[in-house]
Amino acid sequence: MELELEGTSALVTASSSGLGKASAKALAREGANVVVNGRDEERLAETVDELEPVGDGHVVGVQGDLTEKADIETLVTRTVEEFGGLDTLVTSAGGPPSGAFMDTDDEDWYDAFDLLVMSAVRTVREAAPHLKEADNGTMTFITSRSVKEAIDSLVLSNSVRMAVIGLEKTLSKELAPEVRSNSVLPGPHETSRIEDLVEQAVERGEYEDYEEGVADWGGGIPLGRIGDPQELGDTVAFLSSPKSSYINGVSIPIEGGAGASNL
Repeated sequence: MELELEGTSALVTASSSGLGKASAKALAREGANVVVNGRDEERLAETVDELEPVGDGHVVGVQGDLTEKADIETLVTRTVEEFGGLDTLVTSAGGPPSGAFMDTDDEDWYDAFDLLVMSAVRTVREAAPHLKEADNGTMTFITSRSVKEAIDSLVLSNSVRMAVIGLEKTLSKELAPEVRSNSVLPGPHETSRIEDLVEQAVERGEYEDYEEGVADWGGGIPLGRIGDPQELGDTVAFLSSPKSSYINGVSIPIEGGAGASNL
């Protein structure tokens, strides 16, 4: 399907690895000009080198910490300066530490809120005026399936990410019709985080090899496997395109049918 994204401009936060990177790659493949972002300068440069050849657009790396307000302001400003505007915003951020409720203190909660919620709030605040000027302004928030079903030992993710969904739904009304806002709720995908967890389990003797570990992660999923990050990236690209022009204010689980919720 031709997504009609050629020549548009996109900003994807926390996109030097994982699901953010997969989203940036999907947009670049469709011909969009993309700004990718991360804290690690070397990894960011590698991402730019990897994504630049996949489409006809340009890929630019902008280093920055999403918990720093000034860095976010620079990130949006650089995107607009590089490409002359902003059509697509995709927000992503690393997950907060795991842990049970009684094992988390006030600092853990404030850090999680700053990373997951305020990073999105500040990025939208800077990006919204530019998105409203676009012909097809879109925002897609990458969160987690934990907003629909609480996951054991992930109290911070279960609780704090809900605020991002509330933000997305509110924006879908306040910024419409100029800007559409949606979110995706990923389950397990074969990102570097999952790879590290499986490899650590292999070292502990819990699995015979990596393949057995990955298969175990996918054992409770109706489709029988964990996701490929690019499958989520392709969904983000679709939501960012005119082909999804009547989709607004929704949260789409991307987890192979693992969820037990009816809605």
